Amino acid sequence: MKKVMNRWVSPLLLIMAVVLLISGCGNSSNAASSGNGSEQESKTLRISFNPGPYSDQFKNGVAPYLEKKGYKITYKEFTDGIQPNVAVSQGEIDANVFQHSLYLDSINKREGINLIGAVQVPTPPMGLYSKKHKSLDEISDGAQVNLPNEPVNMLRALTILKEAGWITLKDNIDPLQTSLNDVTSNPHNIKFVPTEPAQGPQALQDVDFAAIQGNFAIANNIKLTTALKLENMTDPFTNIVAVDSKNKDKQFVKDIIEGYHSQEFKDYIKSNPAYEGYRLPAYFNE
Repeated sequence: MKKVMNRWVSPLLLIMAVVLLISGCGNSSNAASSGNGSEQESKTLRISFNPGPYSDQFKNGVAPYLEKKGYKITYKEFTDGIQPNVAVSQGEIDANVFQHSLYLDSINKREGINLIGAVQVPTPPMGLYSKKHKSLDEISDGAQVNLPNEPVNMLRALTILKEAGWITLKDNIDPLQTSLNDVTSNPHNIKFVPTEPAQGPQALQDVDFAAIQGNFAIANNIKLTTALKLENMTDPFTNIVAVDSKNKDKQFVKDIIEGYHSQEFKDYIKSNPAYEGYRLPAYFNE
């Protein structure tokens, strides 16, 4: 009887050992899975830009800061001003960089969305350029002037013309409702040629003067220093990082702000001659 029991005990112990081993492996596997899940928790940041300097600013001055915090960053580019804002509101991307707050307000109202500016970024001012004339004094009767067809940016362009002494404007113009009807006098009989803002650099070949937004000038290798006149840029026209208002307290938004406020970013901008003439946000003085 003892021999019979011995004959069965060994296989039984072997089976128990195997069961324990499998059980142990299962627990170990679950723990590793849990651990890996924590370590691999997604910190992907999806951000978009329009043509201009903002992508380079971010990639060279902010992205390294965020990557040290563990972010993987993916990029997308748009050429218009509506799609990137709708994409943020729909959660397709987390943030975009290309616009000032007044323009964002106009798109919020137009599209029924609620994006906000998280932080200002260094911004090239709008400028008045010409390939046919070397001075503002060369304005002639019937001169053609290209300007953006969007109300807010049209106001910026008209203000430059006003400061040049070429036109006068109504008082207290609503930036979101600006039109050529706000011009009260036009002694040079200027022929205004409104186009999509991005078309300004191309229109420059065909008109006498063109009021071109800074980002589109930079994107087309037009130096700010060649402008016959640069706008006196005020805060509402300084560009921003736009995010959905529901995400304003999310950690990724706080980290983006920290990245722009970082000394690394400030040093990158201040040491790079390409950013001469830009309006720098107030935090550069901190």
